[in-house]
Amino acid sequence: MNAVEQFADTIMKEACRLRASDLHIVPRHEDAIVQLRIGKDLVTKRCISKEFCERLVSHFKFLASMDIGERRKPQNGSLQMKVDEEEVYLRLSTLPTIHHESLVIRMHLQTAVPTLSHLSLFPSSAKTLLSFLHHSHGLIIFTGPTGSGKTTTMYALLEVAKKEQTRRIVTLEDPVEKKKDGLLQIQINEKAGITYATGLKAILRHDPDIILVGEIRDEETAKVAVRASLTGHLVMTTLHTNDAKSAVLRLMDYGITLQEIEQSLLAVAAQRLVELKCPFCKGKCSPLCKKMRHVRRASIYELLYGYELKEVIREADGKQAVYQYTTLQDELRKGYALGFIEEDIYV
Repeated sequence: MNAVEQFADTIMKEACRLRASDLHIVPRHEDAIVQLRIGKDLVTKRCISKEFCERLVSHFKFLASMDIGERRKPQNGSLQMKVDEEEVYLRLSTLPTIHHESLVIRMHLQTAVPTLSHLSLFPSSAKTLLSFLHHSHGLIIFTGPTGSGKTTTMYALLEVAKKEQTRRIVTLEDPVEKKKDGLLQIQINEKAGITYATGLKAILRHDPDIILVGEIRDEETAKVAVRASLTGHLVMTTLHTNDAKSAVLRLMDYGITLQEIEQSLLAVAAQRLVELKCPFCKGKCSPLCKKMRHVRRASIYELLYGYELKEVIREADGKQAVYQYTTLQDELRKGYALGFIEEDIYV
């Protein structure tokens, strides 16, 4: 094992032990730095020479079967490897900069999916989410920024459906982040003609009960997902909107009529991840303390369903609506008041 391979192995082990979500290799004018995303913090771990940085990036690109000779265009790749006896799924993305290629590695530990009771900051939100599984058909949308835990929440729901109910579950993702037995998992492959829209149409012919669609990206996918939810399937998917109410407007942008939304949409959950207040440290946690703590973050949910959802749809139709539901700000205030989260998060 040469110096580059040894260094790559060392930083991967360190990232896994600290439960980092991303590993950054960032070139600078005279050197390069290696950083880890731990929670919401970006921690600088190493400073390396530019020449070593080039070799390190090339090593990771080789492992992920990416084009080592191509340095002028962004590239994406993935691989699965074992680190400290744990299976880790890696998504790699390179970006040409004025100094050299920058590399970001998103890390997904292939461990057991935590239960919703462990994911959610408040038990009431977990109970409400689980109640949606009792429906035989309908569309459940999870919204929030990248890295807010939407996929983890959906897989936690699928785990419950798989254990407690005899229902066929099919997922369509880009990429498949958590490989699980008992699920039919399909990887998006646009070169082979498997897009979200075409894959979803094919899934409907395989007698599914629950369908997980990684993301609604275009009008065609939105229409197929709504049609699937109207024909006796429970469909879970994600949208990139700031809050739950905006999901209705986004569906309208994709050409879904208000009548179809009213008939198909079961619930919308806007999600955020919050850092839990450390019981040991006063102020900001050290990386070592974060490593020792088993649970560092939890999810809060803005849930829109039932009467409030109908009123929001009425409002989108230009009619007068009266509703009141718990927003993300309300959940943050509650978490701060109970001492679960820091004041700066609340503000």
